Amino acid sequence: MAIEFKLPELGEGIEAGDVVNVLVKPGDVIEAEQSVLELETDKAVVEIPSPHAGVIETVNVKSGDKVAVGAVVLTLNDNGAPAAGKAKTETKKQTIPPPSATQPAPPPEPVESTPLPTAQKIASGPIGFNLPELGEGIEAGDVVNVLVKPGDTIEADQSVIELETDKAVVEVPCPYSGQVLDVAVKSGDKVAVGARLLTVQTGAESSATKSKASKPGPPIKPVESQREIVPQAQQGRTHKVPYNHDLPKMQGMIKPSSDNDVPPPAVPSVRKMARDLGVNLNQVQGSGAEGRIRRDDVKTFVHGAMSGQGRRLGAGVEIPLLPDFSQWGPVERKPLTGIRKAIARNMSVSWALVPHVTQFDETDITEMEAARRKYGVTDQVKITITVLALKAVVAALKQFPQFNASLDPETHELIYKMYYHIGIAVDTPHGLMVPVIRDVDQKNIHQLAVELNEAALKARDRKLSPDEMKGGTFTITNLGGIGGTAFTPIVNYPEVAILGLCRAKKQQQWNNGEVEDRLIMPVCLSYDHRVIDGADGARFLRMIAASLCDPFQLLLET
Repeated sequence: MAIEFKLPELGEGIEAGDVVNVLVKPGDVIEAEQSVLELETDKAVVEIPSPHAGVIETVNVKSGDKVAVGAVVLTLNDNGAPAAGKAKTETKKQTIPPPSATQPAPPPEPVESTPLPTAQKIASGPIGFNLPELGEGIEAGDVVNVLVKPGDTIEADQSVIELETDKAVVEVPCPYSGQVLDVAVKSGDKVAVGARLLTVQTGAESSATKSKASKPGPPIKPVESQREIVPQAQQGRTHKVPYNHDLPKMQGMIKPSSDNDVPPPAVPSVRKMARDLGVNLNQVQGSGAEGRIRRDDVKTFVHGAMSGQGRRLGAGVEIPLLPDFSQWGPVERKPLTGIRKAIARNMSVSWALVPHVTQFDETDITEMEAARRKYGVTDQVKITITVLALKAVVAALKQFPQFNASLDPETHELIYKMYYHIGIAVDTPHGLMVPVIRDVDQKNIHQLAVELNEAALKARDRKLSPDEMKGGTFTITNLGGIGGTAFTPIVNYPEVAILGLCRAKKQQQWNNGEVEDRLIMPVCLSYDHRVIDGADGARFLRMIAASLCDPFQLLLET
């Protein structure tokens, strides 16, 4: 019987996609849940599996085509083969039916899906395992290591791949037990949420409690047309942009659109984002297929314009592109890793949004260092100056609560946090990572030393989970082990301050009526000047310096 396979729902607000690659041709025999094409949306490149098994009769799309949700992608003859689901051709929107006891479950939605329910039963037979949701805002990752191979027998919830996102390297467990039939990815591949990872031959004894198989969510409501024209009176409305923080409008910095401008290709959500930020999309360089503009393209343009590095600023001022450096000698291009991209993005946002001020001071840590060397090394862990700084910082944060706050630009309110979760910047071969030590005020120095040591090891091994780097209220960064006399750390947004520690040096100081060699450590504090005045910044830094001078005073905070 001939069956039409239509493009299924792809996620909230996604109405169409561009065909990147067609993976089948007429005459091919396919299995249920086999991928038939690769499709690029404004979110990611995803593989589209067919829920039907059979022989391909016709393929109605080709590379480069734009395909809308509900359009017929191909037809096939099932020849009596069991299908994973039937398309309801008589309805206006195609939906994917739930899994049955005799067929594998369909893959999760590729992007922005709601939490996935648990399947009721898994039948004996082959079942595909697709990349599950990895966390808020994470849509894809790079395969670092494949931990299984065809023929391996795995248990439910056994890790099958290591995946690097822009947050960390995480192990991805498979919810099914059985024998691995095939592995669809290899080290170095970029994999989108919802893409096939491997196929497992499950046994009849597989239970529902071990399964995290997914079924599609409810049909997505229709959204505005891609070519919607928004009345001039509606432009410039306030809208909460769902990435990090609202950027100020670029009025006066970016050339306004003209009535003669041809609308560039972009989905409605990207157009709305551009309107709310006051950006003319005709000035934005699209990175998608056929120049399609994505959200990241708009963000890059805005940050460039705010920092004076956009392609075009107000009054028609052109910013020159990079020259061809190869004309002067050999060059090599290397793509940024996911972690390095995240660092660059976060630093750009912080520098663009926060009016930074950095203050400097010095602290005499002679007695502190003597006590640390005498009592600070045990069989279990070494107590470092960073551990002691954690206690000094918490004492200062309690005295100056505005340093433990965040500014809400929507409501113009200061959000005071009644907890003390301190981020510690860790230098790793893969880039700067900031694990968060929680409830510092409730732990003694030895507990903090153990926890900080474990967090630093996990950071260097790229084993930190995204949750272990979230929720910080203040950050400490220590460059004393490397060198230097002073530096200006960048605030870890949306925090409002960061403390920097530098290398201590012996200096001659007047002490108790005579000149002595003292160990002096420079300290620096960067803060958001919208929230913190210079006088309070000086007082806060002086209190930390005084705490580090006197071991007994610090002991009172443990």
